Amino acid sequence: MRLTEFWRRMNAHFGETYAESWARDYVLAPLGGRTVVQALADGESAKTVWRAVCQVEDVSSKLR
Repeated sequence: MRLTEFWRRMNAHFGETYAESWARDYVLAPLGGRTVVQALADGESAKTVWRAVCQVEDVSSKLR
């Protein structure tokens, strides 16, 4: 998954304004206690991070 597709899905799920805030502030256990932004900065793939988001959020099957 490309990073642009990751952010498209984040924006579709959370809304453009909240997606960035959520990614910066919400700590995810599946990412080892890191935020989305931290995990991406640490080199985690967008696909891995998106799967973690789907584990903790009720993401529609259309976006999964």
